[in-house]
Amino acid sequence: MVHSMTAFARAERAGAHGTLSWELRSVNHRYLEPHLRLPESFRDLESAVREALRQNLSRGKVECTLRFDEANAGKPLQIDRERTTQLVAVAESVAALIRQPAPINPLEVLAWPGVLVADVADPQALNAEALGLFNEALTQLKAGRAREGAELARLLEERLDAMLSEVAALRQLVPQMLAAQRQKILERFRELQAELDPQRLEQELVLLAQKSDVAEELDRLCTHIAEVRRVLNASGAAGRRLDFLMQELNREANTLGSKAFDPRSTQTAVNLKVLIEQMREQVQNIE
Repeated sequence: MVHSMTAFARAERAGAHGTLSWELRSVNHRYLEPHLRLPESFRDLESAVREALRQNLSRGKVECTLRFDEANAGKPLQIDRERTTQLVAVAESVAALIRQPAPINPLEVLAWPGVLVADVADPQALNAEALGLFNEALTQLKAGRAREGAELARLLEERLDAMLSEVAALRQLVPQMLAAQRQKILERFRELQAELDPQRLEQELVLLAQKSDVAEELDRLCTHIAEVRRVLNASGAAGRRLDFLMQELNREANTLGSKAFDPRSTQTAVNLKVLIEQMREQVQNIE
C-alpha cells in the first residue's frame, strides 16, 4: 500500500498547567526533512521527535510545531528578584557609557527571559506529556498519508487500465496497418509504372515490416505496467521505484512513436505519453 507525502494533523491536550498542541504538516520532498518549531523549554524533545519521525516516515518535508499556552489566569505574577537586579545593574552600567541614555523601561525588563517566574509543572513530566501528544499527532499524520495514498493508487490504477486498453487496441491494428502499408507501396510502384523485381520488392517489404514492428515495445509496456501494479500493492516506500518505472514507460512510448508509420499508431503513442505524464505527476507525491 502506497502512502502520500502530503497530510496535516493536529493534536491538543489541556492540563492543569496549560494547553499543549502539536501541528504537523507534510509535503513531498526527495528525502525526509523535518523542521521543528519548539518553545525553548521543550528543546530537550528535539532528538526524540526526530527519531520518531525517522522510524515512521521515509520521505517528505515535515513541519512540526509545538505550542504551550500556560494556565496562569488568576495567579499572581512573580519575578526573579536576583536576576532582575542583575539585569538593571548591567543596564545602568551600559547607560553610564552613553551621553544621553534613555530611561530604563520596566516593561522591557519584564520581557527579558527569566525575569518573570512562571508556576510550571515538573519539566520532565511536561516533556513526557508533550512527546506522548506528538505520537498521537504522528499517528494521525500517517493515517492521513495512507488515505491520500490509497486515492493516488486508485488514480494510477485507472490510468494503467487506460494504457492497457491503448496497447491492446494497437496490437489488433498492427496487422491491418502493415497490410495497408504494403498495399500502398505496391500501388505507388504501379502508378510509377516501374518494372518490379519481385524478390527485391519482397525484401523491401520485409525490411519495412521489421522497422515497423512494435511488438517488443508493446510487450515491455505491459511488463512495466504489471511492475507498477506490483509496487503499488507492496509494502514500504514506493515513490522512487515508481518514478523510475515512469521513466521506463516513457522511454517505450517514445520508441513506439518513433516507429509509427500510421496515424493510428502515432495517436496511440501520444495517448500513452499523456497518461504517463499524468501518472508521473501523481507519483511525485508518493512516499
